Amino acid sequence: MDTPILPSTFLLTLLLSVGLFFFIRASTKDRTQTAQLVSEQDEAGLMSQLKEYFRSRSYRVVAVNREQNQVTFEGNVRPSWFLAIFLTLLAATGIVCLSLVVSMLFPSLSLSTLVLAMVLLSPLSGLFYWQKSGRLEKVSLKVETTQSEQTSSSKITVVAHRDELSELQRTLQLKAGE
Repeated sequence: MDTPILPSTFLLTLLLSVGLFFFIRASTKDRTQTAQLVSEQDEAGLMSQLKEYFRSRSYRVVAVNREQNQVTFEGNVRPSWFLAIFLTLLAATGIVCLSLVVSMLFPSLSLSTLVLAMVLLSPLSGLFYWQKSGRLEKVSLKVETTQSEQTSSSKITVVAHRDELSELQRTLQLKAGE
């Protein structure tokens, strides 16, 4: 079979393998963001609600700056079993696809057997994710009271992981600020 289909399929499979490699590597990337949230509650009530929320999520207070009205929480983030298994399956599928294309492109070589044997290395992707994503996470909060003509509200500046920010906003029903 001497058509341009096999070399182009091989090239596309190699490009997909590179993308898979970077996807697995990016699964452990730090995704810390800063968000400004607004609450209709007063500062004291909101602060106690925030402390209770983070306590329930297994965070603990590590620093309090009373002058700037800032609190820093710290907690261990556990890796996801689902994502570790998913990454392992993705790696195994990618290696199987690469070995199939190599066996079709070079049928006389035993290279495809070697590439197929590399499927046994696919659990390393899950292990890589597991080791890199389990880490100590910090959340920094700064609460300020804002006065308007009719009501007073609290503005919270939060520096945290983006998933933690969305969960905080959803649980405490906070609105996004400017």
